[in-house]
Amino acid sequence: MLKRLMFMLAGLVAVSACGAQDNKPAAAAKIDWQEGQHYVVLNKPVAPTSGKVEVVEVFSYACPHCAHFQPFADQLKSKLPAGASFSYMPVVFHPSWEPLARSFYAAQSLGVFDKSHQALFDALHRDRKPLRTIEELAGFYTQFGVDQKNFISTAQSFVVEGNLSQGRDRAASFQIESTPTLVVNGKYRLDAQSAGGQAQAVELALWLVDKELANKKK
Repeated sequence: MLKRLMFMLAGLVAVSACGAQDNKPAAAAKIDWQEGQHYVVLNKPVAPTSGKVEVVEVFSYACPHCAHFQPFADQLKSKLPAGASFSYMPVVFHPSWEPLARSFYAAQSLGVFDKSHQALFDALHRDRKPLRTIEELAGFYTQFGVDQKNFISTAQSFVVEGNLSQGRDRAASFQIESTPTLVVNGKYRLDAQSAGGQAQAVELALWLVDKELANKKK
């Protein structure tokens, strides 16, 4: 996980003690999940933005652990039952992360997110490409058919400004301190460290989703 204390290391992406050991999804052993040990119940739940039970991954493209977790995020999405949804929310822990958050919203707006999401992680953490500014990122997105000027104007638009502002508010409400973090239905917060591993985080999130779906039927 990347902790807030790493803000002080300007321009650097920090690696925390809780590093990912493997980026391949694996089966997790059944665990007796306990509140306060494996997950946190938020003091003030945040209302979901849809009628479904929502799973939100709070992440940053700058975070190497988010890159390692991406196969598990894909696994989680594929296992979600009917009545549940998955979404990403970029967080900005340091000013250097903001262009990457803007690129996320711009890619969504321009319809290339599904094609570019994994590719951007790969470019940053596998290929070590210098993609720090909106201009550099605009060049990266041209491979997906996006015009550079259009990308820059979209990333700097009022719509994206609103998305960033909403993301800051939601991250504060979720009490996010590290990435990647999963938030289930605006009520439960967990991560790979609390769950005991990345595969376990997937299973815990699914267990909480089932719990919320059962509550909706009561």
